[in-house]
Amino acid sequence: MVLAHGAGAGMGHPFLESLSRELCATGIATLRYQFPYMENRRRAPDSPKVLTATVRAAVAKSAELCPGVPLLAGGKSMGGRMTSTAASEAAPASVRGIVFFGFPLHPPNRPGTQRAEHLKKITVPMLFLQGTRDTLADLKLLRPICADLGVRATLQVIETADHSFHVLKSSGRSDGDVLRELARMVREWAEKLAG
Repeated sequence: MVLAHGAGAGMGHPFLESLSRELCATGIATLRYQFPYMENRRRAPDSPKVLTATVRAAVAKSAELCPGVPLLAGGKSMGGRMTSTAASEAAPASVRGIVFFGFPLHPPNRPGTQRAEHLKKITVPMLFLQGTRDTLADLKLLRPICADLGVRATLQVIETADHSFHVLKSSGRSDGDVLRELARMVREWAEKLAG
């Protein structure tokens, strides 16, 4: 899996490191990479043009390093959105599916669907992993979007998880449990793509 980071934290963030370990435990290797603004220690993300070019370069490098290996691409929040934006502009033939670890449908607590318009142009399957407490994706808006995408979209809802996939103590699960659940969901979805 070619795995992009979110807007506020780079590829070394504990969430991505832990997620990569859990994915590896299920048999999915990851290639994490940095967007230029994060590499250069700037706060503001690069322009969408630069972000999508970076996604395409990372996917191309992964295909070069692992010829013949089926690739998934995606990322946390903005990283996933920029991956799908890149795929909507020019889908790389090597990518079999896109995984969103918290699709940022709208700014926090400001519901809207404009950020999902480009998803209609994507031809590969997409897996949306979303928490019920995610303030960047009102499930009342995301569910119909996924339904409209038909068989290309799979939505998996993680109860009591927020945008960072932290769960309420009352859920009886730890953040580690959730990471293992996310990795398992990706693996099961990827196996269906291969089958």
